[in-house]
Amino acid sequence: MLKRLFTAREAILFAAILVLLGLIATRFPAFVRPANLASVFNDTSPLILLAIGQMVVILTKCIDLSVAANLALTGMVVAMINVAAPGVPVAVILAVALGLGTLMGMINGLLVWKLTVPPIVVTLGTMTIYRGIIFLISDGKWVNSHEMSPAFKSFPRAEFLGLPVLSWIAVAAVILFYLVMTRTTLGRAFYAVGGNPHAAIYTGIDVGRTQFWAYTLSGALAGLTGYLWVSRYAVAYVDIAGGFELTVVAACVIGGVSIAGGIGSVIGALLGALFLGIINNALPVINVSPFWQMAISGAAIIVAIAANAQASRTKGRVILKRAEHAQ
Repeated sequence: MLKRLFTAREAILFAAILVLLGLIATRFPAFVRPANLASVFNDTSPLILLAIGQMVVILTKCIDLSVAANLALTGMVVAMINVAAPGVPVAVILAVALGLGTLMGMINGLLVWKLTVPPIVVTLGTMTIYRGIIFLISDGKWVNSHEMSPAFKSFPRAEFLGLPVLSWIAVAAVILFYLVMTRTTLGRAFYAVGGNPHAAIYTGIDVGRTQFWAYTLSGALAGLTGYLWVSRYAVAYVDIAGGFELTVVAACVIGGVSIAGGIGSVIGALLGALFLGIINNALPVINVSPFWQMAISGAAIIVAIAANAQASRTKGRVILKRAEHAQ
């Protein structure tokens, strides 16, 4: 069961997280208490949700740099709806967030699929557009805590079995997407398209359509996270989650998701997000400079990319050796 759940790469990352927690515990023992670790997981939950969606996109040889802007626009829209109509049920707010986020993901997917525009160009463009729309609809103004209804703010904080709803949503997303990626035809198509798009075509897989669904799922998760983020922190503004898309990509890369596509897993994305979440929560507590936090995260990304490159190079050598023996 464990072998099926963890690859060798993910097992190494899991061990690295345990070592990191051990080192932190020597400086600040209270950090590794269960209650505090649960709090760290809750703080990292938005990153986990976005990293899962980004993982699906990267698997198909694409990238989504608009996830943070999607989050911000969705968050601003639902916050403004709440201010204008405080009586709107949270269930409706969630539906609006999911719907709007999904729509923005579909726009990215259609541009990549139908117009064959490079994914990085598409998502850089939509990222800027979404941020601009936030300014237009809000006139640059903030929506603050006192303007939001208690029900709107309390949903992600409500506790169930000792964990906030925000954490449970992250857990549910991990389980759901693990099943999708390992047990469904769509999940296998994501891997096939990223691993070898030409072979995928011969097996009857529509590469563009598959990439469209990857962006759609990523957009839906970003929209959901938009409401959860705004309600949890009780504020919405133009630059919310500014630059967070880079952290999301970093979580995927650290988790073993190959930028070249076709390699990665939900568990890897989860572990990559947790690694960054622990660093971001722990280092300030033990009085480590924010610049060192950036340096450590950057070093982890470089190591992860180097490991991916080495793995690919090794596979290539094996193929060449087999070809030589065949001759």
